Amino acid sequence: MANISMGDIKKGVRLEISGVAYRVVEFQHVKPGKGAAFVRCKVKSFSTGKVVEKTIHAGDKFEIPNMEHKTMQFLYDDGEQYQFMDNETYDQIGLNYEQCTDASKWFKDGMDCEIIFHNNNAISVEAPGTMELEVTETGPKDKGDTSSGSKKPATLETGAVIQIPYHVLTGDIVKVNTVDSEYLEKVK
Repeated sequence: MANISMGDIKKGVRLEISGVAYRVVEFQHVKPGKGAAFVRCKVKSFSTGKVVEKTIHAGDKFEIPNMEHKTMQFLYDDGEQYQFMDNETYDQIGLNYEQCTDASKWFKDGMDCEIIFHNNNAISVEAPGTMELEVTETGPKDKGDTSSGSKKPATLETGAVIQIPYHVLTGDIVKVNTVDSEYLEKVK
């Protein structure tokens, strides 16, 4: 299996520490005046969503986690877990709220999501990169606000809140970047 060393640490790199899969969310190469260089980084656990700080030295080696992505359909929230169904086998699995923190604000009944498996255990979920959603609540369109770059908050049909231009109204369909929670465009 391939290894990751100190020089390979970058944002987004996946590594396995003590059997737990992590993603690097922040890193800093440090070269002190005395002693060897090291990397100070923050890694986020796929299974719990917790961010921890790690210090990686020159000789440290980590394995690349054995991860598999599977497209599954979001079914519903049962009050304790989010339920997903495999589109091929129709098997159903549940993921707890901590495993779905980043993606849960985009969940919509019947949508396809990427479920991430580590050693054949479902550990996390990713929403599609972009989605088209209806604006369910936002402020009114004010005259004179069309040319300025200012934005107003809007609640989407999934419950997510984003900033949208003033010309977008309640009932409009907008395309949203789910990674950055940003408005992309109004859908005709």
